[in-house]
Amino acid sequence: MAVNGGGNPFEGDPGNPFQDPAIIQHRPASEYATLDVYNPFENPGQRPPPPYEPRPSATPTQPALPSQPPKKTSPTEPRNYGSYGTQVSEKPPQESAAAATAELLKRQEELNRKAEELDRRERELQNAAISGGARPNNWPPLPSFFPVQPCFYQDISVEIPIESQKTVTTMYYLWMASVGTLFLNFLASLAWFCVNSGGGSGFGLSILWALIFTPCSFLCWYRPMYKAFRSDSSFNFFVFFFIFFAQDVVYVLQSIGIPGWGFSGWIVSLSALNTSTAVAVLMMLVATLFTAVAVLGVVMLKRIHSLYRRTGASFQKAQEEFAAGVFSNQTVRTAAANAATGAASNAFRAP
Repeated sequence: MAVNGGGNPFEGDPGNPFQDPAIIQHRPASEYATLDVYNPFENPGQRPPPPYEPRPSATPTQPALPSQPPKKTSPTEPRNYGSYGTQVSEKPPQESAAAATAELLKRQEELNRKAEELDRRERELQNAAISGGARPNNWPPLPSFFPVQPCFYQDISVEIPIESQKTVTTMYYLWMASVGTLFLNFLASLAWFCVNSGGGSGFGLSILWALIFTPCSFLCWYRPMYKAFRSDSSFNFFVFFFIFFAQDVVYVLQSIGIPGWGFSGWIVSLSALNTSTAVAVLMMLVATLFTAVAVLGVVMLKRIHSLYRRTGASFQKAQEEFAAGVFSNQTVRTAAANAATGAASNAFRAP
């Protein structure tokens, strides 16, 4: 049945679509046949298409440069890897692995050392808790058969904070160095007295200085410094600064070596060259040690003062600590109560 208004577009021969005039007029000629326009379905059985010929370029081509092998970079030549514009030197894999292994071993040793220190501190705290908080005195380290027992408890790694342990240890070594220098000063003064009969007074004073400065320096400036870092005490800091400044002045006088004062300083040692060279050399060694102790004392005084300023301590805080310590002392409170009672009794008895 026919449909009104038109025929069936699928009936009849539609024709060859490649014969469309719109396509034929854009088909290239045979002399321009290339691979780009080659149609394998057109005219089968004929010869293969002509070889491809590139179209001529409008710009002249540059002659090809001879190829060069890529430049090999040396292992020590820095390369830029594009990270923030920095250059990183290339290392062999074996060297990098060895460096990484050494770094890991170093960190492992440090962690083991810290773990041992924590274990030891824990044992110390446990022993203190078992004994009721009272730690046995361990300084000076005297043998058990000695008639005098230790008078103080001292353990820098347990009582002193980690950031201050190095400073306290250095001050302890400074005190030991000063004591050793005083002992050598005694020997030098003895030698000088043996070659010069006029050095008897200096020899006697050298014995006196060794007997006085050894305990007094420990009690008057080292122990206050130790307690100041242990409990962050402003009062002990002030005591240390006052006494250790005087100690530095004494160190300077010892290094100068005024004749007749009992110190084998530079003046006495240089004057001994005319009498005995061997004794003069020994006295110069003592003078050098006195000078080193004096310099180290000044350096440590400045260092501890800078640490003290960071702790927030003040003179007012030192006064408060002193007042609290005085009023908390049982002997002082008893004496104050007795004085107040006596004053009140006298007031009531008065006519």
